Amino acid sequence: MTGNEYCALHRQSADKAYNALFENYCDYVYAIVFNKLRSTASREDIEECVSDIFADIFFGYDLNSSYNGDMKGYVGTVAKRRAINAYHSLTARSGHFSGESDDYLAAVSSDSDIEADHDKQETRTLLLRTINELGEPDSTIILQKYYYDRTSGEIAELLSMKASAVRMRAARALDKLKTSLSAVGITL
Repeated sequence: MTGNEYCALHRQSADKAYNALFENYCDYVYAIVFNKLRSTASREDIEECVSDIFADIFFGYDLNSSYNGDMKGYVGTVAKRRAINAYHSLTARSGHFSGESDDYLAAVSSDSDIEADHDKQETRTLLLRTINELGEPDSTIILQKYYYDRTSGEIAELLSMKASAVRMRAARALDKLKTSLSAVGITL
């Protein structure tokens, strides 16, 4: 969701704008908050923090802004700052989290970055949607060539085309794909 889309939706109905904001960014915000608070907060504290973040965004976003980019950066920044504040508040209240021992902390820690994993999944979803928007046979050619690593001859046989036609369509489809993805801020 872009800033202009959000502002236009807010002018129509504040409820629709809030629902759209929540629907688009709920998983992203939850992943950020969970990643920051998982060792110190209860589930209720995490959910309260997520609610507070959406309230901050809803009431704090400048509706007169002419920003037309994706709001993900703004949402992520608000979420991180609010989660860090919640962490400090919770640890100050409880005197700082300490597990049974360092072994306990080592057992529950993880090297996975939930936020980065979520970003990768979102990028994959956007990439597949953009490839499908190319239409047939271009989407099939791109998937077969770059995902399944098939040669132009194999794809030509699969689609009943000439190998030279497959190569030409693949080059054109790749140019279209690069243009579509660069419009949403992804570069290949």
